[in-house]
Amino acid sequence: MEFREVMVAKVGELPDGTMKQVAVEGGEILLTNVEGEISAVGAFCTHYSARLESGLLSGDTIVCPYHQACFCAKSGDLKQPPALNALPKFEVLLRGDDVVVKLPEKIAKSRIPEMASLDLSRDPRTFVILGAGAAGNAAAQSLRQGGYMGRILMVSEETDLPYDRPNLDKDYLQGEAKDEWMPLRSEKFFQNRGIELMLGKKATKVDAATKTLSFEKGETLAYDKLLLATGSIPRKLGVSGETLRNVYTLRSYEDSRALVKACEKAARAVIVGSSFIGLEAAFSLRKRGLHVTVVAPEAVPFEKIFGAEIGAMFRKFHEENGVAFRLGTTVEKFEGADAVNAVLLKNGDRIETDVVLIGIGVKPNTDYLQGVPRESDGSIKIDAYFRAAEDIYAAGDIARFRDWSFGENIRIEHWRTAEQQGRDAALNMAGQSTPNMNVPFFWTRQGNLGIRYVGHAPEWDEIIFDGDVSAGNFLAFYIRKNEVHAIAGCKRDKQMAAIMELMRLKQMPPPAEIRGKSLDFLELLSLSQ
Repeated sequence: MEFREVMVAKVGELPDGTMKQVAVEGGEILLTNVEGEISAVGAFCTHYSARLESGLLSGDTIVCPYHQACFCAKSGDLKQPPALNALPKFEVLLRGDDVVVKLPEKIAKSRIPEMASLDLSRDPRTFVILGAGAAGNAAAQSLRQGGYMGRILMVSEETDLPYDRPNLDKDYLQGEAKDEWMPLRSEKFFQNRGIELMLGKKATKVDAATKTLSFEKGETLAYDKLLLATGSIPRKLGVSGETLRNVYTLRSYEDSRALVKACEKAARAVIVGSSFIGLEAAFSLRKRGLHVTVVAPEAVPFEKIFGAEIGAMFRKFHEENGVAFRLGTTVEKFEGADAVNAVLLKNGDRIETDVVLIGIGVKPNTDYLQGVPRESDGSIKIDAYFRAAEDIYAAGDIARFRDWSFGENIRIEHWRTAEQQGRDAALNMAGQSTPNMNVPFFWTRQGNLGIRYVGHAPEWDEIIFDGDVSAGNFLAFYIRKNEVHAIAGCKRDKQMAAIMELMRLKQMPPPAEIRGKSLDFLELLSLSQ
């Protein structure tokens, strides 16, 4: 490959601890200065192409402003999902005060991380990953990144390649994401790295004593180590008419395809549940032109997650976009001969509809397990290194773990957390001691209204607000036992990135320093390092 030398900046333009995005012929690059060392890497996040200059440089870590993917500023290596690829790195030459970068003719926006190759002569073991969602897909890649050369089998009940699940109720449901955009990796990617895919295989039993998996048609599979990453299954209402045609849940790619097809001939939709799935789908179906009604038992959407003020903001946003709400009631039954045509509510109201989407939450998918204890909700308790039993690991929605920050046993049902856990569980399986020290993060995007959330606070004593919730520009601090357990932010992306780093470093200021003030968390982060 031929390279050209390009003078891109003066040394004085890059003080220590800063980064600068530079346009060059053929694309853009990102310059960083970490402790006097100037580096050049790709300028865009490899997840959803955010401009990394708009994010945060914390030590040698670049934090994406969108979904908090993290990259090494010096090498471009991937540090944290939801990105799967690393940033390209370019050689830097300092000539006097000139920063010169050696660039190829065409500047790539990403690179696949370095991985070990399959070599059974050096490692004859078989590692099985049960599940091909966020945790399972991240684990398969991370096993090879961690140096594991043995056999990898990723087993999935679904027939699709691992795909971008958060998109199912957003762009894909709206009709704006093409099918070819959905897979996270190509089939060739898995083949080239010796990762075997067993799709359309439903596990009926995992026997920890014999270290075997059993499948619906009687086949069995032995393993040396196993990662359980089977995620969740949607909860059902258990009411009459739930099995009628055009009554859906939305968990899989197949579910979303079926819902899209049904909506092509529909004019009205009822969404049962004001969950993330429910309200994200409500916006998407309105964008498709359907009349949408949301039915839920709570008085305010998201009140248990975000509080009444933020919940009211979401309701107002959706109402302004044409969504109708029937809150404070539940479904009595679904009506129709073959296909659903109406929803009868317990308050006596009847809503005519062509399509129903049930979004009332999920439960851990673990009924297949034998020899591994389960918690009362069906989840699996793991230790700090993701072990559930001898040679069995668990990650994602099914995993219950001890929160390293506050010492509570928690379970989290979010995409980035599942990817983090799948990545770290795989590194432990590969022999790299990697404790569960992640800071939970999730996002929801409903049209142009987005929330980012750092930490975990299923309950709180107080919410401290900085900004104006009604204007959709704020930080909300969830206080429990006089500590900040979580933070929600709207239109404060850079501040949220700094807050996540402060949480990771256990340097978040106490409530007394937050109350009634508007702190600069970027400055606080710089002072903490």
